[in-house]
Amino acid sequence: MTSILHKRDLKSDPFEQFSLWFEDAGRADIALPNAMAVASASRDGVPSVRMVLLKSFDDRGFVFYTHYDSEKGRQLQENPRAEFHFYWAPLDRQVRIRGTVEKTSREESETYFHSRPKESQWSAWASPQSEVVESRHKLEEMRAEIMKTYPEGTIPLPPFWGGFRLTPERFEFWSDGVHRYHDRFCYVREGASWTLSRMAP
Repeated sequence: MTSILHKRDLKSDPFEQFSLWFEDAGRADIALPNAMAVASASRDGVPSVRMVLLKSFDDRGFVFYTHYDSEKGRQLQENPRAEFHFYWAPLDRQVRIRGTVEKTSREESETYFHSRPKESQWSAWASPQSEVVESRHKLEEMRAEIMKTYPEGTIPLPPFWGGFRLTPERFEFWSDGVHRYHDRFCYVREGASWTLSRMAP
């Protein structure tokens, strides 16, 4: 039976609380505990959502990497607000994190880019993400061309590729409850501190 989550069970700092739940997810039978949905919107307010992987987080925010000219990359630059959503089914938990978004530094992007397998670095260069392409064969041709261009040694960071960091303004922690009476707690930033409140399910 799902246990009741009380306010006293939660840390006063939402980053600490997220870290605890993220560690729990890492120990659970979850294939990709760092998988998250990223919701963004165009300048005109047209929404879109997709799954990406969280690559790092600290008290500055939450980071993932992408092609800056992709749909999400363009939207996050036009309208730099987003929400991340984690769902850890085996734990009956969800977390939503909302805030403002900015690019990571080039140095930070380079460090992560060069930590990836070489095959993934080639793919980042070769794929015109979110654009219409003629065929899978065409994609393979573009990748083969990049492999010829950078056959060995250090592959440079593409100018169109890098990270985004979300700086949170709001966290919501959700825990499954008995008879659909779920436990929901919301942290809202107020200056340098956070206000924690229970929300109706």
